Amino acid sequence: MSRADSRTVTRAIRRWLGAGLLACGMALAHPSAAKPAPLRTVERVDLARYTGTWYEIASFPQRFQKGCTASAATYTIRPDGQIEVVNRCNRDSLTGRETVARGRARVVDRQSNAKLKVTFFWPFWGDYWIIDLGADYEYAVVGHPGRGYLWILSRTRTMDAAVYSGILERLRTQGYDVSRLQLTQQPK
Repeated sequence: MSRADSRTVTRAIRRWLGAGLLACGMALAHPSAAKPAPLRTVERVDLARYTGTWYEIASFPQRFQKGCTASAATYTIRPDGQIEVVNRCNRDSLTGRETVARGRARVVDRQSNAKLKVTFFWPFWGDYWIIDLGADYEYAVVGHPGRGYLWILSRTRTMDAAVYSGILERLRTQGYDVSRLQLTQQPK
């Protein structure tokens, strides 16, 4: 390597290091948004009351739900104490082909029954945390501790605007970016 090439490489390394140090300094001087507090679940879930059919009102878009409309989930307590999960949706329109996914869930926090693990493809289990629940089990909000998943569910295909607005406000205080929510098309 010639002396001129060596100087060029040295200058490039200094610029790269300088830019890196500047970026680190800016990050320390202006820390990014604080990491949200750990996700809180509801205090207690009566699983017998939670079972039955729930209609999806809104959710964060997920690859495995792409094209789903009229999404609903039905939960049934199995003889072994786990919960049978049957998810249904119509593909691409309210009258589209019905798709069904069957899975199961197990409670991982027996004190609250609000933290579950669910699987549709054994041996892979995902977190299913109940983070908001109506007093009469008329709505439920299911999230994930990393806040990458979110579903707003209702016992009916529609939800009162004031109830929905209240849910969104509580989700914001839990660190969710509610602008990511997409309303789920349901039949009238």
